[in-house]
Amino acid sequence: MKRRWYWLLLVPFAATLFPPFYAHATPALFGFPFFYWYQMVWIVISALIIWVVYQATRESE
Repeated sequence: MKRRWYWLLLVPFAATLFPPFYAHATPALFGFPFFYWYQMVWIVISALIIWVVYQATRESE
């Protein structure tokens, strides 16, 4: 049952897999083109997803 949580790790991979999807200059955020801030946001989201999967799959202490 815990193995299902590992599928969640594919979300960041899939979201950044196809660069033409997010290779735009607009919309800009704080002067950063979309291409850059989209990737930065996925770094944070990926860290949160990894933490969630870790919490859901670790053994009880």
